[in-house]
Amino acid sequence: MKAKENKTLKITDLKDMLEKTNNLYGEKTAYKIKIEKGKYITYTHREIRKMIDALGTALINLGLKGKRIAVIGENRYEWEIAYLSIVCGTGIVVPLDKSLTENELKRLIKKSEVEAIFCSEKYVNTLEKIKSSEIGKLKHLISMDLEENTDGVFSQRELIKVGKELMQNGDRNFVDAKIEPEKMSIMLFTSGTTSEPKIVALSHKNICSNLMDIGSVLDINSDDTLLSILPIHHVFECTVGFLFSLYNGATTVFCDGIRHIVENLKEYNVTVMACVPAIYERIFKIIRNQIERSGKLEEILEKEEKYKSLPIEERKQHFKEIHDMLGGKIKLFISGAAALEKTIEEKYRLLGLNLVQGYGLTETSPVVGIGTNKYHKIGSIGKTVPSVQAKIIDENSEGIGELLVKGPNIMLGYFENEEATKEVMQDGWFKTGDLAKIDDEGYIFICGRKKSVIVLKNGKNIFPEEIENLVNRIEGVNESFIFGKQMSEDKDDIKINVKVVIDKERIKEAYKVETEEQIREAISGKIKEINKLMPKYKAIRGIILTEEPLIKTTTNKIKRQENLKLINK
Repeated sequence: MKAKENKTLKITDLKDMLEKTNNLYGEKTAYKIKIEKGKYITYTHREIRKMIDALGTALINLGLKGKRIAVIGENRYEWEIAYLSIVCGTGIVVPLDKSLTENELKRLIKKSEVEAIFCSEKYVNTLEKIKSSEIGKLKHLISMDLEENTDGVFSQRELIKVGKELMQNGDRNFVDAKIEPEKMSIMLFTSGTTSEPKIVALSHKNICSNLMDIGSVLDINSDDTLLSILPIHHVFECTVGFLFSLYNGATTVFCDGIRHIVENLKEYNVTVMACVPAIYERIFKIIRNQIERSGKLEEILEKEEKYKSLPIEERKQHFKEIHDMLGGKIKLFISGAAALEKTIEEKYRLLGLNLVQGYGLTETSPVVGIGTNKYHKIGSIGKTVPSVQAKIIDENSEGIGELLVKGPNIMLGYFENEEATKEVMQDGWFKTGDLAKIDDEGYIFICGRKKSVIVLKNGKNIFPEEIENLVNRIEGVNESFIFGKQMSEDKDDIKINVKVVIDKERIKEAYKVETEEQIREAISGKIKEINKLMPKYKAIRGIILTEEPLIKTTTNKIKRQENLKLINK
């Protein structure tokens, strides 16, 4: 069963999207940019589309028609303009992770054969070194920050001026460029949870089908303001944040950093945000701390219980002071890219904050399913969006098996890697690598990664994420990593162990302890309490305490193999 559809704007490609939405929302604000505290500059949707046309015209004039062009930098409107000026008539866009090291950048630039790169000023020196090393085809660097061209580096602003002049003189090479919706137009590197990232080849059709699907089930429109916070090269932020905002004629604002997220929500009167679970946990802790300081915690908890059976919109009215902490305008919080703990989801919704889970992968452009106002169950990622089908294969006795999906959003394949593509495609179905179950009403529940499952001697399957969620609730624990360890000469005798990342000062304060031994005893005691809640085969038998953060991707996913290597050193 699918989620019910709203009326939605039909588009064939991203160029078509820009043209149609320009006619609908041209005078609406597309971006509100902070210049300094209390001072902002705004750009309308029409102004943005003119910049895209001018920049695309200048890129073609540079000889970049049909070429691969990368974009790297922090979230900003210049990044988004660059992306669209490439993909809507110039060539193929290659978004790169801004956290990559110089060696990693060099490797990906060579692998993707990019000939030009848009970048923030902080990356210019590194990219100049890579360019001069002549390891690939890289010819042009384009700075998002320079006002004018310098020796060897183009200014994005200057190129827009050049493009405008070319257009005034009759150059229509970009404006009249025809888009082939089913051809590769976007090259995305997988997030790097494995040692060798693959290139996911996406088309306009992939992305646009997803935009239409999301638009048909979420109530987001041109009156909304979206806060951009996740790394923009990641397909979740790129599709659900950046492109979906333009598709709806909404306003995008940019977060000043994780520490400023609550003040930014308030400052910009944000209505919608798509983010990862860790951020929602952070926001909840900030809210909770403010309530405790005001002495109103008991009152709030009583109200949660009293109004829990009311519809979420009605609950919102009873917790106005909490909504006001976040600006008072929040309409929708979307959590994706990792599993959201049930208790956090429940707490938000008890307070009338509409937090839903979405699910997808780079290979699915990305959204497969998402919770909505009408279709929501705690712990579920909702139902599939309208044009996507889902099924479970190799189910166990609990109905859990691998999730397979099918639809127009599924990638063209892994670029120049037929073997890897064949491994994940089965008769037109994409094998997600995630274990899930689907209930009788069509709600999907993600249980964990297939590769992460720990299989015990008795044949029982352990989903690390499930136990990690319990450990992470312990006061003073920042994060945790569940792994299997051979505990005897019998190589099949695997027991559950945990690496716990702690905040020593919080633990000392919370448990009134001082020494290393007392800290260990306090955490061990809490682990024993968790063990009592679970079947014996799931019990945690060994504990490693550390203050060093786990190795994670830029979207906060644990890199399980790399963390295991560290433990086994």
